[in-house]
This record gives sequence, structure tokens and C-alpha cells, in this order.
Amino acid sequence: MTRRAVVTGVGHYLPERVVPNSEFETTLETSDEWIRSRSGIERRHFAATGQTTSDLATRAARAALDDAGLGPDDVDAIVLATSTADLTFPSAATMVQAQLGMTRGFAFDVQAVCAGFVYALTNANALILSGQADRVLVIGAETFSRIMDWTDRSTCVLFGDGAGALLIEAQDAAGTTDDRGILSTDLNSDGRHKDLLYVDGGVSTNTTGHLRMQGNQVFRHAVEKLAKTAETALTKVGLNNADVDWIVPHQANIRIIQGTAKKMGLPMDKVIVTVQDHGNTSAASIPLALSVGKQNGQIKQNDLIVTEAIGGGLAWGAVVLRW
Repeated sequence: MTRRAVVTGVGHYLPERVVPNSEFETTLETSDEWIRSRSGIERRHFAATGQTTSDLATRAARAALDDAGLGPDDVDAIVLATSTADLTFPSAATMVQAQLGMTRGFAFDVQAVCAGFVYALTNANALILSGQADRVLVIGAETFSRIMDWTDRSTCVLFGDGAGALLIEAQDAAGTTDDRGILSTDLNSDGRHKDLLYVDGGVSTNTTGHLRMQGNQVFRHAVEKLAKTAETALTKVGLNNADVDWIVPHQANIRIIQGTAKKMGLPMDKVIVTVQDHGNTSAASIPLALSVGKQNGQIKQNDLIVTEAIGGGLAWGAVVLRW
């Protein structure tokens, strides 16, 4: 028998405030048409004053637990992917642990920007395969609205806030690609490309920064690297693109999503797309899309799913799982 990390619950949370593209027209030289044509984004959600990343994460985690029919103390660990934690320390994950009323286990953050959820899911899978945990809440949560330069129309219109969560748990399986659960993962990074996407401030430099991005260069790297990491993860378990039921990509830009699907030879009707409603929610985008995909009746049990993401670092990767 083989031990697999199987998804048993999924949920998400979006802040109440919805910001349409038209709201930027009063402060920036931009338009709804300009934003849509370049990104596919129509609206996004912004956290309320005083609403933190851990608040969003906790709401998503509760939704995932409810979906699984379990409580906080049924969970052994929380792995939270975020680049916008509430405080320098402690981790936002421990704050979620406290807000949930979870009195056992352990919790920690993972920081890989937009690839954060793929990194977190890979780490959570390793905890389960090694026997360190039997049930893990894997969360992606961000409040990127707090690090925007509102004078930079090339970046501030692209990002939004939100959170998504998966509950994964250990189950015995046959050890084949027909098993439910995480089948393979692939992680990569290349720190030489730091200047393509970064925040120009931080604790060690005693500054408060804003997000900076060379969009054209990020796009150039994204399509090639995302298609390659997805195919690498599939090849590791003897699968190929034709076996995939759904691609659930990081929701950064519709052009990147379309370009990656084309490079993989897959039609867009096999891609879960939520970027139009959420914008780029960084580490939250994949679990948000998974939750919406299930809610909309697209993702069904036993579907083969590939998630892939790229973010600052550059960091990128993919996970192959059977729902």
C-alpha cells in the first residue's frame, strides 16, 4: 500500500469590498477596457481597514473544515502560504491556529510569493508522506492591496486580496496514478531574476516598500516555465498532458494562462479561470480557483488536476493531484 495526501475539504473567503476596474479611472490614466485587454481582470476584492491576512485565512480554513465535516482539533498542522503576513513574527499560521481554537499540532508560514501555495502544498504532502502529520490545512492568503503603489498603473490594477484553503489527509492507496491524492510535485527557483518582481523594502532595510514588476519579462519567463514544470510533474508519474482533466493555474494574467494552455496543447475549456473576478491574489489564487471550481460543479471527484504557478524569486512549480 502507498500513503497518499488526499483532498477532503476545500473552501475560500473573499473580502466584502469589490473593486471594479472603473474605480481606477478617477485616479489613474487607465480604463476598464485597457485593464481587461491586458490582463483579463474585471474586478477584485480589497480587505477592509483592520482586516488582516490571518483573518482572511481563518475564514477560508473554517470553510474547508466545514466542507470536510471536521473541527480544528482534527487537524495536525497548518501550512500557510503568504507574502503579506500580519506581522514580521510570529507567523500568520499560528494566528490562524489561535483564531480557529486549535489547541494541538503545529503551524508555520511558507513564502514563495505567487508560487507560495504550490510550495506549501508540496511541504504539506511531505509531512503526510513522512508520517509527521495525518491531516494538514494548507492555506494561501494575501492582502496585496497593502503593498501597492497606487500611482503605478502597470501594477496596482492587477492585484487583489483573498484566501483559499485545502484540507488534505493521509489515506492508504494502491500506489497507481488512479489513486486519489497528490501524485507528484515539482519545485524550482532562480534567484538571478529577483529584479523582475519584488517589493522594494523590508525589515532588514528598515523600509516599507511597494511591489515592483517588469511585466514583459515576467510574462516571457512565465509561459515557458509553467508549461515545463507542469509537464515535468506529469512525467514523474508516467502521465502526460492528454491525461489532464483540469489545469488550475495561478491566476495572474489571462494571457499567461492562455499561453501556458496553448504550449501544453490543452484547450481553454480544461482550464479553471477566476482572474476576471479576483485579480492576482498571489499565493491565494490557486486554492481560491480550486474552491470556486468545485463550487461551480466543474471539479469532480477523481478528476486529474495540474496546478502550476510562478512568482517573485523567481520561484515556480507544479503539483499533480487526483481530486
